[in-house]
Amino acid sequence: MTPLRIRLIAAAGAALLAGTMLTQVSAVSAAAPIVRIPAPALDAPSAAPSETAVFAGGCFWGVQGVYQRVKGVTSAVSGYTGGTAATAQYETVGGGDTGHAEAVKITYDPRVVSYGKLLQIYFSVVADPTELNRQGPDSGTQYRSAIFPTSEGQRRTAAAYIAQLGKAGAWQRPIVTKVERSQGFFPAEGYHQDYLTLHPDAAYIRINDLPKVAALKQAFPTLYRATPVLVRAKG
Repeated sequence: MTPLRIRLIAAAGAALLAGTMLTQVSAVSAAAPIVRIPAPALDAPSAAPSETAVFAGGCFWGVQGVYQRVKGVTSAVSGYTGGTAATAQYETVGGGDTGHAEAVKITYDPRVVSYGKLLQIYFSVVADPTELNRQGPDSGTQYRSAIFPTSEGQRRTAAAYIAQLGKAGAWQRPIVTKVERSQGFFPAEGYHQDYLTLHPDAAYIRINDLPKVAALKQAFPTLYRATPVLVRAKG
């Protein structure tokens, strides 16, 4: 855990009701950081009932918190990918030399939300693809912007979309997001799961992550759902 995050994290409390969460989202909606970008030109339909995607985009609290509120997503788990099982612990990953990135494994119904749409959400409201080995206040390779395809089709879609966005010139700086080889995914410690929902009053969450949830609601209203799908509710 970085010193900055230690200073910003509020003391743990009980889980808040969905109504409280919605009030928090409304309060920060004016600050929602939305990048208006086109949908992927390559986004092959799938009739499979369930698929998985793995995205890394800075602190996994915010990434998980956004995708838990996307219709069609059935699970979003914070964890680590890019390194080995032996180094997949928060304190070790925080050193920045394990190869791991803080990531989120998303299970979704592609008949409801496509992989390409998940990518569009990622680049629109989740991560800044022009920041190298950092996102917002967090720096280090563990906070890199990276996509870990779980199939050849996902790899083609992600690579084509990055190229498409580069030509569109939505950002003034070059896109540095990488499509990396799929690695083993290791779920993070229990206290990291559902962190945004459980601690919306934490300063770090209010400043860095609630605006992303507000942006999702504003930019993708037909895909937004107020009640998140939680990890702890299933266990």
